[in-house]
Amino acid sequence: MKRIVLIIAMAAGMCAAAYAQTSTLSGALRGVPDGARLVVSQIVKDRLQPVDTLRLDKKGEFKVKLQHKVPTYYVLQTTERGSGLCHILLEPKDKVKVNLVYFADRHAFSIQSCKGSRNVELYRQFNDLLLAAMTPEQQAQLPDRASRLLASNSDILMSAFLVTFFEKNFDNYVSLYAKIRNDLMPKYPEDPYVKHVDERLQGVVYPGMEAPEIAMKDPEGNERRLSSLRGNVVLIDFWASWCGPCRRENPNVVRLYEKYHDQGFEIYSVSLDKTKDAWLKAIKDDNLSWPNHVSDLNGWTSTGGKTYGVMSVPNTVLVDRYGKVVGRNLRGAELESKIEQLLQQEWTPPADDQTPEPAEE
Repeated sequence: MKRIVLIIAMAAGMCAAAYAQTSTLSGALRGVPDGARLVVSQIVKDRLQPVDTLRLDKKGEFKVKLQHKVPTYYVLQTTERGSGLCHILLEPKDKVKVNLVYFADRHAFSIQSCKGSRNVELYRQFNDLLLAAMTPEQQAQLPDRASRLLASNSDILMSAFLVTFFEKNFDNYVSLYAKIRNDLMPKYPEDPYVKHVDERLQGVVYPGMEAPEIAMKDPEGNERRLSSLRGNVVLIDFWASWCGPCRRENPNVVRLYEKYHDQGFEIYSVSLDKTKDAWLKAIKDDNLSWPNHVSDLNGWTSTGGKTYGVMSVPNTVLVDRYGKVVGRNLRGAELESKIEQLLQQEWTPPADDQTPEPAEE
C-alpha cells in the first residue's frame, strides 16, 4: 500500500514539474552599498515568500531562474533595513532584463530600462509617475495620469495589480476597474488580482451597464420609479441634508437642471437622510425644485444606495436616454459637457414601450 502511495505521489510531482516553466530575470542594480544583496520573494496570498537571495557581481549584475506554471508576482528588495520594493510580474518562459537604480534616501527602486516584458514595462511607467510626483501640483495630477496610463494598457495583466493604487477611492474609478476586468478576465480568470478586481465590481453599477431600477417613495408617499424617466438624460444624485459637500454642490446641480431641463434633462435625487423634516427643509432651503425626490429614511442602508453600491456622498450616476449608465461622480465642466453630448442623441422608444394610437370609429 505504501508503495502505491509513493508511486502516486511521485507521479503527481512529475506532472507538476512537467507543467512548470522556467523564466529568467537578469539585470543590474546601482545605488546600493558594496556587499548588498537582492532578495527575491513571491507574493503568495498578499504575503512575501522569499525565493532566493542574489549576490551582485562587481558590476552590480544579477541573474535568477524561476519556476512557475502561471503568471507570478515577485518582489525585489535589498537586504538593507527599510528597503523599498520593486514589483515584477513574470509569465512562464519570460526572459526579462532590467536595469535598476535604488534611491536610499527615498527607499525606492527605479527601473531605468526593461526588455522582454510588457508587464514590467507597464510597472516601470507607473512607478516613474509615482517617483516624479514631488510637488503638491504634481501629486494632484498623479491620479489622473496614473488612471489614463492603466486605461490605455488595460489588456496587460500588471494593470490588475496596479489598479489597487485606487482602492481607497474605488467609487471614483469604477469605470477603470470595469475596463481592466473586462479585458483580463477572459484570459486570466484565476489570477488573484483579476479575481480581486472582479469581486470589487460585484453588485456595483458601472458605465456601460443598464441602470438598475430604483422604486422609492417621495415626500408625499407616492412611488417614483427611475425607469419612468426613460427617454431623458438623468442624473441620479445620492445626497443627504447632513452632508456638507452635498449641500455645497447643490447650487451647481440646480444650475444644470434650470439650464437643461427643457431639453430633456432630469434629476432623480435619492436622500440618505433618516429624518423627514431635515430632508424636506434641505430641499426647500437649497431650491431643489425638481419633483423626483425619494427616500426611505434609512440612511446608509437606503435601498437605492445599496442598489448602486453607494459608500459615500455626494455620489452621482449619469444615465443616458436609453437607461444606460455613462458615468459616475462626474463634476463641473466634465459633467456639463457629458450632459450636452447625451442630449444631442436621438432617442427612439423601444417597440414594447410604444403605445398604439386608438383606432378611429
